[in-house]
Amino acid sequence: MILFMENAVLNAVRDYIEPDESVVGTGINLKHLAATPVGQRVTAEAELTKIDGRRLEFKVSARDENEQIGVGTHERFIVDLPRLEQRLAAKSKRS
Repeated sequence: MILFMENAVLNAVRDYIEPDESVVGTGINLKHLAATPVGQRVTAEAELTKIDGRRLEFKVSARDENEQIGVGTHERFIVDLPRLEQRLAAKSKRS
């Protein structure tokens, strides 16, 4: 369910970030409301509710073919990919 919600968020922001940017998850708060039978289709929606600099907050929800199965909030941060790659490379060298 979380994967579906994160994908909904990514789809919501994809057209608004620069090619050398991405968004990374920094927090999630969810309520799992109902189980979904195997084989049922699950869909998720994301609504941007707040922008604070590079921090984005979303209201997220998921439903199966019968009912809502989860609701919550998700926070993501816009990152510069070349800078992130440099930081990760430096961190790898320390290992």
